[in-house]
Amino acid sequence: MSAKRHPGSDRRAELLAIAGRLFASRGFATTTVREIADAAGILSGSLYHHFDSKESMVDEILRGFLDRLRSAYRRVLAEQADPRAALTALVTVSFESMDTDGDAIAIFQNESQHLAQFERFGYLCSTAEELEGCWLDVLKRGQRAGVFRRDLRVPLVYRFIRDTVWVAVRWYDPRGSLSAEAIAEQYLTILCQGIVELGS
Repeated sequence: MSAKRHPGSDRRAELLAIAGRLFASRGFATTTVREIADAAGILSGSLYHHFDSKESMVDEILRGFLDRLRSAYRRVLAEQADPRAALTALVTVSFESMDTDGDAIAIFQNESQHLAQFERFGYLCSTAEELEGCWLDVLKRGQRAGVFRRDLRVPLVYRFIRDTVWVAVRWYDPRGSLSAEAIAEQYLTILCQGIVELGS
């Protein structure tokens, strides 16, 4: 029998979703507690029954997203010994995260440099480095195994893949005609096979 969810936890999640949309679209600094409360249809004072500040809200949003992504990446590294399969899985789970954490991804991209200045958000840099290490590990293993070209500069390849994948959050629509998996497959085809027909 599954555990019953507490009504308060559902409301908390709802408020975080509302705050996440506002932080992603308007920016963290310019979004006020009152605007979050207004969007939720409650008084500002009522919001403080759930969170003591908007910093606490964005902290919970980012921690949740990064914990889920880190777990997904670790699982890929544990399950996929073949470097190409691991690279495919990393790209795929990254796109899949846009279905559930699109706002958090946008917040991380737009706000992490600013937020990382504060001690409370020191984990942003260390977690980003850990996630980067997952990609670098796969790319280096691929080079050693002869799967990926040895003349490629791994840090540059990582940045290319990272920027190509994560910028998609700005246009990807979970309700659109293309699923995250379909987009990931197309990206991987371009990444691994290029766009020029053989013999052209």
